[in-house]
Amino acid sequence: MAKKRSKPSPPAAKMVTAERAARLYRLLKLLGQKPQTRDTLQKRLKLDVRGFYRDLELLRSSGIELPLVEKRYVLQEPVAAVINRLPFPDPHLTLGEAIQLAKGRTQAHRKLKGQIEQIQG
Repeated sequence: MAKKRSKPSPPAAKMVTAERAARLYRLLKLLGQKPQTRDTLQKRLKLDVRGFYRDLELLRSSGIELPLVEKRYVLQEPVAAVINRLPFPDPHLTLGEAIQLAKGRTQAHRKLKGQIEQIQG
């Protein structure tokens, strides 16, 4: 008897701290105002070069395009659209709280329910 193939699970979201999530949010809000240079963004976000490029890579790996055009980073979509793709810090829920939140019919509910099912085996 052949084994039933399960669909591959989506790549795991990167874990971020609350501080980093807030910084990524601010970065997108700044770029939503107008294209900005790396130096300007670094100063506004109080980041060194390495931290800036790490945040930039995380945003890009989350599906947020930030091309460099004439030495300025450009947000190519509305801020409201890309904010939905930002990684979110672990809310430190108990299993009971997660089960309660998983009741519903949206994609977010199904995603949480799938994670709970993995835990429960």
